[in-house]
Amino acid sequence: MDALALEAKGAKSESAAAPAPPKPRPKPPQKAKRIVYFEVEILDVKTREKLLLLDKVCAFQFGVHILFLSHYICEENINRCVILLISEGKPLRDEEILQELPVGTTATFYFRDLGAQIAWGTVFLIECIGPLVIYLLFYFRLPLIYAPKYEFTASKHLVVHIACVCHSFHYMKRILETLFVHRFSHGTMPFRNIFKICSYYWCSAAWMAYYINHPLYTPPYYGEKQVKAALGIFLFCQLGSFSIHVALRNLKLPGCKTKKIPYPTKNPFTWIFALVSCPNYTYEMGSWLGFTLMTQCVPVLFFTVVGFIQMTVWAKGKHRSYLKEFKQYPTLRSPILPFIL
Repeated sequence: MDALALEAKGAKSESAAAPAPPKPRPKPPQKAKRIVYFEVEILDVKTREKLLLLDKVCAFQFGVHILFLSHYICEENINRCVILLISEGKPLRDEEILQELPVGTTATFYFRDLGAQIAWGTVFLIECIGPLVIYLLFYFRLPLIYAPKYEFTASKHLVVHIACVCHSFHYMKRILETLFVHRFSHGTMPFRNIFKICSYYWCSAAWMAYYINHPLYTPPYYGEKQVKAALGIFLFCQLGSFSIHVALRNLKLPGCKTKKIPYPTKNPFTWIFALVSCPNYTYEMGSWLGFTLMTQCVPVLFFTVVGFIQMTVWAKGKHRSYLKEFKQYPTLRSPILPFIL
């Protein structure tokens, strides 16, 4: 009994000597988020007239997008309005946020009116329907085009009929892609530009068609072999162009402007993405090269060279945009021609 009493007494003394567990410290009160207000001034880029002054624009939660400012200027037609940070600089994108721009709480922007606009889809349709119709007028040799004795006659050369099918197929393909495949990053373009674009494509189609369908036209130097080889190049590049357009369409969600890096898919025609940033231009150039070899016609060669120069400019710009926007962009890629250009 004495031993048990001593043991119980020792246990009590040990429990009394054990330190109490530390009490949790109270969390410091959270500081209220600072609400930032901006004073935004928008001037006309030409006259420097003050168009709008917004005082105490709150950028507390999601930020103020440039599109928000555009709506204040162009309520009816937002597509004709662009906002610039510098009067001679590039237009700001709609998705850019005011807080992330190099401005203070007092910000000055510039407004530029782009004038009347037209949808890109409409431009593509007008641009493609014109050459399609114009070429057929020369192919069927309508009156007032050639000498009266050749009216509504057909060429005796097979290559002329193949060229007509290829030319029509190319523009029909582009029309269908515009209607069902393409998703345009920019909704509209200035209406005045359509005259410049259409005059180039329509006049070029008339120039080519006049000589290819001319009664005195002579077939290619190497005859049937040259035509078959050129036809193979043309069809291969047309299939490649369609495959690239479908791949680019699948890269964009409807209404989404987020850019992504295009990569090769299971479709072999898209494997060229491993070497080229803009294979749609590569295939387009290949199609017209095939058409040039098929017809062996100087106007077609001229159209192909001018088109290649323009597509190279576009491809280089797109390539620079990819390199600037994506740090992990594949370094092996060239803008339009693998390892060359």
